[in-house]
Amino acid sequence: MNICGCLVHVLPERTEAAAAEMAAMDGVEIHARSEDGRFVVVVEDTEAHLASDTIMALHQVAGVVSLTLTYHHFEDLAEAGKRPASLSPSQAGAQTNDHF
Repeated sequence: MNICGCLVHVLPERTEAAAAEMAAMDGVEIHARSEDGRFVVVVEDTEAHLASDTIMALHQVAGVVSLTLTYHHFEDLAEAGKRPASLSPSQAGAQTNDHF
């Protein structure tokens, strides 16, 4: 499981078109937006695309000025079932949380 929280800044005159294009992308959810073109977006891996590839595609949306990764969580679900029960996720190394 790969989850990325991003702050996307879009030209104010392009917010509606950019919002529609971003919302149509698999693995992308818009959680908040401001009138001046700032969006809080969550990107997740899908069966067809890695979150990193989707983030690169978001950079290509017309009107996007910048995209900043502000949160990242990765957990290997295949490995999660293999860790000893006595270890917490952070002790087992199966989970990381990066806060920027």
